[in-house]
Amino acid sequence: MSILTTFITVLSMLIYAVPGFILKKTKALDENVIPALSKILVFVCQPCFAIYAYNKAEYDPALFFRVLLFMALTVSTQLIVVGLFLLIYKKKWESVRYRICTIASCFGNAVFFGAPVIETLMPDFTEAVIYANAYGVGMNILAWTVGSAVITRDKKYIKIKKILLNPAIIGFAVAVCLYLCNIKLTGSIETTFTTLGKMTTPVSMIILGIRLATVRIKPIFTTPLFYLTIFFKQMVYPLIAFGVISLFGFDMNIRTVMFIIGACPVASVVLNFAEMLGEGQEEAADVFLLGTISSIVTMPLILQLLNT
Repeated sequence: MSILTTFITVLSMLIYAVPGFILKKTKALDENVIPALSKILVFVCQPCFAIYAYNKAEYDPALFFRVLLFMALTVSTQLIVVGLFLLIYKKKWESVRYRICTIASCFGNAVFFGAPVIETLMPDFTEAVIYANAYGVGMNILAWTVGSAVITRDKKYIKIKKILLNPAIIGFAVAVCLYLCNIKLTGSIETTFTTLGKMTTPVSMIILGIRLATVRIKPIFTTPLFYLTIFFKQMVYPLIAFGVISLFGFDMNIRTVMFIIGACPVASVVLNFAEMLGEGQEEAADVFLLGTISSIVTMPLILQLLNT
C-alpha cells in the first residue's frame, strides 16, 4: 500500500475538521453544539452506515457468520486490552485522565475514519466496509457498557439492555435483516441511507475541529501519558489485532481490514461518550485530538508493514 496514498487519504479526512475550527473561532458556533452533533453521529449516522455497508455488498449468506466471528474477536481483543490497562492504572484510578486513556488504548475510529481509508485502499473488496462496521458495532457495545462504566466508575451501565438497545446494534440488526432477506435498497431510499451513512466522517471531523478550537493546545502536546496511549493504540494495537485475527483462518483481505482498523486513531466515541456522560471531556478531547492529528504520520508508517 502506497505511503503517499495513505497520507493523502488521511489528510483529506482531516481537512473536514477545518470548517468546524473556523466556525468556532469566528463565534458562528457555540461549544454547546458538540453534544448535539455527537448524538446525531451516534443515533443517526452510524446506524445508517450499517445499512449502507450491507446494501453495498454482494449477497452471501455465509458472510453473516464470518462477520459475527470477526466481531467477537474484535470485542474480545479490546476487552483484554482494557483489562490490561485497568491493572496497570489501578493505583491511579481516581484520575479520570487514566480512565479515559484506558479505553482510548484500544477504541479506534473504525467507521468514521477507518471505513473511508479502507474503501480507498481496498476498492475491490466490497465486503470491507461490512467488517469495518462490525468492528464499530462491537466497539459501541463496549462503549455503552464497559466504556461508560470505566469513565464514570459506575457499574450500572453494564446491562443487557445497553447491549441490545443501543443505536449501533439496532442499525446493525436492521441492516443484517435486509441483507439476509436479500432486500436491496434502490433509488432515493438507497441515496438517503448512503448519504446519512457517509456523513459519519465529515460530522465526526467537524466535531474534532470545533473541539480543537476550544481546548488549550499546550496540554495536548506536553502530556507524556497521551503519547504513550497513542503509541500503543496506533502502533502496537494493530499488530495485536492482526495476530489475533490470523489465528482463526481469515483470508488476507479480512486480516488487512483488521490491521487498517487497528491502526486508526483514537475513536471519536471516546470523546462522544465523555461529552454525553459529562465526565473527562477535556482529557478525552486532548487524547482524541492528538491521536487524530498524529495519524497523518502513524497510519502511513504502520501500514507499510503490509507491503513487507
